[in-house]
Amino acid sequence: MKKIIYITAFTVLGVLVQFLLHALIEVWYIELLVRDFPAFGLGLSWDAWFVIHAVLTVFFLIGGASVGYFSGRKWWRIIYIEQRYKNKKWPHWNLLSKKD
Repeated sequence: MKKIIYITAFTVLGVLVQFLLHALIEVWYIELLVRDFPAFGLGLSWDAWFVIHAVLTVFFLIGGASVGYFSGRKWWRIIYIEQRYKNKKWPHWNLLSKKD
C-alpha cells in the first residue's frame, strides 16, 4: 500500500509540474501572438491555435503523468529497496544515518 501511495504522489507531482510548465509556455507564446500575430502565428488561424492547444494539453498531461510515474518507481527502488542513503555511495546523505 505504501508503494502505491508513493508512486501515486509522484504521478500527481509530475502532473502538477507539467501544468506549471504548460502555463508558463502558454502565457509566453500567447503574449507573442497577441503582440504580433502575423509574425508569430506561423500562418495559422486562431481556430488552428485552439486545436494545437487542445492536442498539446493532452500530450503534456500524458507526458507529465508518465515522467512522474516512472520517477516514482525509480526513487522507490533507490530509497526503499536498494537503501542507498545508508551506503557510502552518497556520502552527503550518510550524515543522516550516523549514530554518535
